[in-house]
Order: sequence, then C-alpha cells, then structure tokens
Amino acid sequence: MGSGLAAGSVRARYLVYFQYLGTDFNGVAAVRGAQRATGVQNYLEEAAEGLKSVLPVKFTISSRTDAGVHALSNAAHLDVQRRSGQLPFSPEVLTQALNTHLRHPAIRVLKAFRVPSDFHARHSATSRTYLYRLATGCPQYEQLPVFERNRCWALRADCLDVAAMQEAAHHLLGTHDFSAFQSAGSPSASSVRTLRRASVSPGPASPFVLPQESRRLQFWSLEFESQSFLYRQELGVQPVPSRKTSGQRPMAQRQVAWGEVPVSLRPISPKFPKGQTVGP
Repeated sequence: MGSGLAAGSVRARYLVYFQYLGTDFNGVAAVRGAQRATGVQNYLEEAAEGLKSVLPVKFTISSRTDAGVHALSNAAHLDVQRRSGQLPFSPEVLTQALNTHLRHPAIRVLKAFRVPSDFHARHSATSRTYLYRLATGCPQYEQLPVFERNRCWALRADCLDVAAMQEAAHHLLGTHDFSAFQSAGSPSASSVRTLRRASVSPGPASPFVLPQESRRLQFWSLEFESQSFLYRQELGVQPVPSRKTSGQRPMAQRQVAWGEVPVSLRPISPKFPKGQTVGP
C-alpha cells in the first residue's frame, strides 16, 4: 500500500532559507543515533513531519556550520511528497507550516521557493560568504556585554594591526591550493579553491553596549567569500596580528582559528544562479 501511495502522489522540491543562533546546537548537520547532542537539521526535519509527506522529508544543507556557530541565512533543499489528489504546498504555506512546527526558538525559516527536481542546494550554490566579528579592548571575557557573548570573539588586545591584516588577506585572494588551511578529515578530492573576497574592516557599533563602554570596545568584521570552502578552511585563514597587547606576544593564526567558539555569525547567505527557482 505504501509504494502505491508513493507512486500516485505528487512530489515537489523546495529551496528554503533559514537562520539560527547556533549556541545550543552541535552544528547545522543532523546528529543521528542516541547522542544527546542535536543539530539544526534535527529540528527542521522534526518540523517537516507536520507536513504529512508520504515519504520522510530530509534536508540537504547548502553550507556546513560547526558547533556554536550562527547563520544569518543558510539554505537547504527538501522534497515533499503529498498524497494522490493533493496539490503541492505553495512556498508561503510551506514556510508558515515549518515555522509553526519548529520546537526551538533559535531557528526560523525565512523563505521558500519551488525548484526543479534536479536542483541541489550544495552543488548549485555559486557563492558563500562568512562573517567573523571580533571585539578589542576587552581584557576579561566578563567585561563583554552579555548581549554580545556568543556573538563575537573578545580579544585582549587594545587594537588590531589592520594594515597587516589587510595585506595578509590580500595574499589569500585568487586561486590557490589551500590544503595547509583545512582541518583533518576533509572529504574534498581537491584542495584548490578560489577566494573572491577577503576584507577586514571596523564593524558597526553595537546597540547593546552602554555609552561608557563604547569608548573602550571596538568591533571588527572579517568577511570571506568563495564558491566553496574546504573543511574548516574559513577558520584557518584569519590573519589577526595584534599590537598594544600589554606585554603579550601577538596572537598566532592557529590560536585565533581555534579560539573559543562561536567566533562568528556565518554564513551570511549562499547564492544560486538566477532562473533556477520556479515559484515565488
């Protein structure tokens, strides 16, 4: 009976954009088995059970994020197979239904689109952008406003050598073998990637900082854009030399790359070729 229903039902593929605060999660990918840890994907697929699809709904995530890392706008594709005689959900209804059934307040589905059946959220992405937020002028972690904890990385340095950072970032632009920057366990067959943008700039002032503290704290933004990254490559390309460190030596690249998580709000959003969506 189950195979007959599947044969007579209508399957629709969707591209969905979603965002999350990653503090409570083991990463975006689903954690299978009896482990206590959970990923954002676990909650998304649990919410999709409310769609009553003939076959279980699985999310194929566009961009991987690790434990404690946030996403302003990640993406995934999913197939919903309704019973025979039922029309596919409109993108608006799908978005509303997923948000209604989501059980975690730190996850939100932003928008959905109908896409062709051969669309793939990971392989079709043409660009990915990662944003890192740093804060200087914070000798003790406890001095960071509670609203900014888990949303930026506090450095003990009074300031950064921005010119040196920008020069180092410039050398990373273009097509290179980034094998020295990836973590062990990368599944990629090739370590050659093209970094399109690497910028270091003062970040906007935080609205959650008291006026008397804003004179001490300075926020910085590091952005990296590429079609794809190696496993944890974006963590390894942050050149962050510091000065005026009260006698401390400049922070090494590896120390910055493996500092306390979350270091960033990432990804900003993967992009896809125009014309691949077939609905609003």
